Amino acid sequence: MKNSKFVFDKIAKLIEQGLVSSRDLTDELVTILKSKRDEIVFKMKLTSKDEFMVLSKRVDNLEKKIQNLTIKKKRKVKKVKKS
Repeated sequence: MKNSKFVFDKIAKLIEQGLVSSRDLTDELVTILKSKRDEIVFKMKLTSKDEFMVLSKRVDNLEKKIQNLTIKKKRKVKKVKKS
């Protein structure tokens, strides 16, 4: 009975160490991939999602202003022609 308990304890320790090392390996791999991704994004000079959203809102606002100005211009031109 003592021998079987000793064997089971050794097997349990091996399995536990294997799981811990595989988790550490996975975490290390994920960290390496994230750093490579950040490096590539920096080299390509890409914007973050937040910056992109701010820029797209600015563009939308400018397009609306342009539309409003063209509509106002057309109305003024029509008024002048009628008189």
